[in-house]
Amino acid sequence: MKIHFIPTSDIVKITKLFVRKIGLFFLAVAGLYLDSTALAEKFEYNQLVINIVMLIGFYLLYKKSTKRTRELMVYAVILGFIGEYFFSVYLGMYTYRLENVPLYVPFGHAAVYARVFVFAKAPIVRKHHIKIERFFYAIISLFALGYWYFLNDLFGLLMTLGVFALLLKRPKDRMYFLTMYITVAVLEIGGTVYGAWRWPDTAFGIFDSLPSNNPPSGISLFYFLLDIGCFVIYTLVNKKAWKRVKK
Repeated sequence: MKIHFIPTSDIVKITKLFVRKIGLFFLAVAGLYLDSTALAEKFEYNQLVINIVMLIGFYLLYKKSTKRTRELMVYAVILGFIGEYFFSVYLGMYTYRLENVPLYVPFGHAAVYARVFVFAKAPIVRKHHIKIERFFYAIISLFALGYWYFLNDLFGLLMTLGVFALLLKRPKDRMYFLTMYITVAVLEIGGTVYGAWRWPDTAFGIFDSLPSNNPPSGISLFYFLLDIGCFVIYTLVNKKAWKRVKK
């Protein structure tokens, strides 16, 4: 881990960028209280409130984004709806409080996608990406191993190893997915603590030999599907632009 070899001035810039682009979602964890079981006992329309808040936030973020990021955000919302219904409603991998797919979730996916994308592609981050990636690898490894050792989260550990394995052949995507892993882990912990959604005690609630925490540590593995889906759609819609990029 060579994060200390980055000049102090650049560390400050990277930290400020991370706080500005990603830190917003750490604060948003508190907003998930709006869909908590505790608040639902006092106010039954709490999920409607968080849906409205997310739609407003998504609109403001969409307006500030570049044309390419806007397009990716739209694809992420569409694929987010499809993925949520498939994994949650059809497969039952996890269950939302009202056993539905809250509107704020797929729009939240798109917002996370956009902010992480902008952070990972920032010039200052790309300049020191190898050192930052090593630091993130260390943080994620300690997190996943701690979850496995203290919380018996074997399923999460295996998914984390799956993330690492997939990144071996995708070096250009490492910064994006390592940042995504950390962001998603924080959001998942907040959502499950508030009772907005819940993961079963074993993998998918089916494989008893794979114990899982609520939430499992490595669920960002499924964000590969979102990323690949957005990428495929983008290249199909923008064939001419993609051909120029390849050349």
